[in-house]
Amino acid sequence: MIQAPLNLDLLSKKTRKQIFLEDMERVVPWVDLEALIAPYYCEGIKGRPPFSLQTMLRTHFLQQWFTLSDPAMAEAFVDVPLYRQFAQIEEFTRLPDESTILRFRHRLEKHKLAEKILDTVNSILESKGLLLKHGTVVDATLIAAPSSTKNKDHARDPEMHSSKKGEQMYFGMKAHIGADAESGLVHTVRATSGNVHDVVEGNSLLHGAEKLAFGDAGYQGIEKRPDAKPDVTWHIAMRPGKRRALNKDNEADALIDKAEKLKAGIRAKVEHPFRVIKRQFGFVKVRYRGLKKNTQQLFTLFALSNLWMVRGKLMEMQA
Repeated sequence: MIQAPLNLDLLSKKTRKQIFLEDMERVVPWVDLEALIAPYYCEGIKGRPPFSLQTMLRTHFLQQWFTLSDPAMAEAFVDVPLYRQFAQIEEFTRLPDESTILRFRHRLEKHKLAEKILDTVNSILESKGLLLKHGTVVDATLIAAPSSTKNKDHARDPEMHSSKKGEQMYFGMKAHIGADAESGLVHTVRATSGNVHDVVEGNSLLHGAEKLAFGDAGYQGIEKRPDAKPDVTWHIAMRPGKRRALNKDNEADALIDKAEKLKAGIRAKVEHPFRVIKRQFGFVKVRYRGLKKNTQQLFTLFALSNLWMVRGKLMEMQA
């Protein structure tokens, strides 16, 4: 059956959500991602799956973009025609329920397909010259986890831990990323408990082809660690206290301060993916218990954030 072209012109005035979905419709490499997942989609299913792979993949991405749990996504299909149209669900047909959405996610987790989704997206972006990999910027951010013990075990998630940032304590996990120093696109993702220091994961965030790497003051001493790569030159920010002590009237100190500003400009690019997943996609709190499931979600979120960050360039290439 030939699918009609996606038409999201439901109203004369387009909403921001509608414009967002139209953009993502154009930049997500649907054919490549469906080919990646297809060998695993029908595995263990007797007869024809109730919904097409295309519909379930689009449903999964809608969840990431709009912070929807499995039950919330099932209800949203009832309430929001725009979501049904984007997922290419025909009128007057059965809608994916909570269990169907859950099983699809479990299938992605079982075969670790989220990591492959990120790799597939990055391979396409690299082939288009949007991901260069000459240098890497590393950073980490805290993602809060529910501290409540109102669950059947009456306990907090044992894989999440508290961490102090400034004068405030946070309970949750850390998302560590390695991003392209030129574009800010994420190429490597790691997840740890919140109490793991940034520098511990720093060297694991390199892809191996870069010669330069950048990090903030939390990565001091990274080049001396046992897992350090000898052919990589690290440019780590000076500790804030030492930088404040610089005498700007001294020529040598002024040059050091100028170098710090240049490094800060490069490091700033690694903040963009965090802003996209937290502010654009609304991912400010973990949805699942344990690191494994949450790590898989991070791979998907950063794959989608990469596409969002270069959507303008990708659409120009298609024009």
